Amino acid sequence: MTSESTDPYLWLEEVTSDSALDWVREHNAPTVDRLTASKRFAEIEEQTLEALDTDDRIPYVRRRGDYLYNFWRDASNTRGLWRRTTLDSYVTDDPEWDVLIDVDELAKSEDENWVWKGATALRPDYRRVLISLSRGGADAAVVREFDLTTRTWVTDGFTLPENKSTVSWIDEDNVYVGTDFGTAPDGHSSLTESGYPRIAKRWTRGTPLDDAVTVFTGEPSDISIRAVYDDTPGFERHFVSRATDFFNSLLFENRDGELVLIDVPTDAYAGVRRDWLLVMTRSEWSPTGPDGPTYAPGTLLTFDYQAYLDGNRDATVLFEPDGHTSLVDFTFTKNYLIITTLHDVHTSITVLTVGDWSSVEIAGLPGLATISVLDTDPDHSDEVFWSATSFTEPPSLLHGTIGSDDATVIKHSPEFFDASAVTTEQYFATSDDGTLIPYFVVRRTDVTSGPTLLYGYGGFENALTPGYLTVAGRAWIERGGIYVIANIRGGGEYGPAWHTVAQKAGRHLVYEDFSSVAKDLVIRRFTTPEQLGAQGGSNGGLLMGVMLTRYPELFGALVCQVPLIDMYRYHLLLAGASWVAEYGNPEDPEEWAFMQPFSPYQNIRRDVDYPPILVTTSTRDDRVHPGHARKLVARLEENGHTVDYYENIEGGHGGAADNKQAAYKSALAYEFLWETLGEAKPPVS
Repeated sequence: MTSESTDPYLWLEEVTSDSALDWVREHNAPTVDRLTASKRFAEIEEQTLEALDTDDRIPYVRRRGDYLYNFWRDASNTRGLWRRTTLDSYVTDDPEWDVLIDVDELAKSEDENWVWKGATALRPDYRRVLISLSRGGADAAVVREFDLTTRTWVTDGFTLPENKSTVSWIDEDNVYVGTDFGTAPDGHSSLTESGYPRIAKRWTRGTPLDDAVTVFTGEPSDISIRAVYDDTPGFERHFVSRATDFFNSLLFENRDGELVLIDVPTDAYAGVRRDWLLVMTRSEWSPTGPDGPTYAPGTLLTFDYQAYLDGNRDATVLFEPDGHTSLVDFTFTKNYLIITTLHDVHTSITVLTVGDWSSVEIAGLPGLATISVLDTDPDHSDEVFWSATSFTEPPSLLHGTIGSDDATVIKHSPEFFDASAVTTEQYFATSDDGTLIPYFVVRRTDVTSGPTLLYGYGGFENALTPGYLTVAGRAWIERGGIYVIANIRGGGEYGPAWHTVAQKAGRHLVYEDFSSVAKDLVIRRFTTPEQLGAQGGSNGGLLMGVMLTRYPELFGALVCQVPLIDMYRYHLLLAGASWVAEYGNPEDPEEWAFMQPFSPYQNIRRDVDYPPILVTTSTRDDRVHPGHARKLVARLEENGHTVDYYENIEGGHGGAADNKQAAYKSALAYEFLWETLGEAKPPVS
């Protein structure tokens, strides 16, 4: 086992040291030279950038008062424009956009590598906005106040230096803020061990940040603390949330300085909307005690909020899962609740009337599509912006008002590949424990076998649902490759239990599921091990590392992006401590016993024939430390294996700070896969 004292590559964890960056450049050069020289690389990069930059794609919006706001990047505005328009203009083919902030001009004038991170507006007049900007795409951001009336930065406004801060409006002169306040009165850092705010304060305009009044202080071992103000008219309330780990939290209402605990299971999702408390369970729960009803994980319940605080636990069931159906999301409009569910990874929408919770018909939404709610204006109307897409159907944007207007398509994304002869099929592989694992196969109808790319994630209850394959469609499917999405455990495709069964000691199920899909693809003769590639990033990068070290015989190539690799030290690096509830604590011998077999860094061997692997990361990733990727490469090379490596010097956890970088990174991956997995069949003419 590689411990801290015996790890020869700890120096690669020094993110921007001269020696580490020299190592990065030395490893980038041969990869770039080899993979960028072909005509195919140039074509894929050009096609991908064209798709990312095209003016014909949908400019997605959020309503803030009378205006619809959009952030937009294209070839001329690589860093982006924050802009707005009216609904009447937006539904036309050529909306009139009012540009509020030009990030390219801002970056040039301030000589900073600004990347847009979002805007938080003060309701109800939306005159003041808190803008977040990061350097190079990192999670850490600078916060600055902007006046939408004067179109200027507020010179005496709320500003925060670069940090993983939280900030939210109370009123024009007060905000809640969590940031690095330095050493706290208890002698600990004001940040948690995961690097997020541990202390929430109320900060008044015109006063130093040091004078902000503490509202709540968490423990150093917590993930994060946050205070927010609910400005719903007539139901104004202050809340404090304390995340004790990634999946457990405590929620309090702050009533004039007294914190009132909302006593729900810590692993449940809980939220208050007007008179109602909504709770989505993640484990079995009997709110009235052992003699009362027990609700399964993934059930959505509602209670009378004040009655609940007074001890009444009478619940109304809004959604109950079954073996095939799970809750994905729920969203309020003024008078309705929209519930989005998955049935064997296919979307369904239910609309309920708020209060009596009766079902309402919703018209205009397409069938056989992944549908999601993009935006509502719940304090003022029943307006809804919807998105609909599939693997082969580009996204469409629908707009309507529940109860009066059907949802109608107001924007279409263009087609980026010829889907007329592309088919999507769903299959089920049998995992090692007998569980059926769904997966989707997307291919040209004339392609029955050949180079196949298997994508997976399997963590944090994130479900992989069908969505338009803008890049893969052009770079892989249209060129004759077979594309596969695996809905393995660890995700949320079948509700919380699909995830919780694969936490910690159950982590092996994630890897058994993915390997079972790989085997099933060969059994069904879609491909061979030599022509089967796999790709994943972040937690999916860990998945690729495990496939490399435990299942190398199943694959002809792997693309491992911004990965977790050294699970013995992951909790000590950047945000790693926040994921202990997912993976386990390596400092606990009992937990390290089930983690060690699946920690790629500790399982690299000299005498194993590993498939070709491309490892990519970003220097500016301040979520998953780039040292993971670097150390994987170094350890593989130490053991005599050849590796392709590319590290973007900026880009954050997404790996790219702009569309050009994203296209370049994507083209590297697809060129690597085509080179290693072999040529596919040309289209039938």
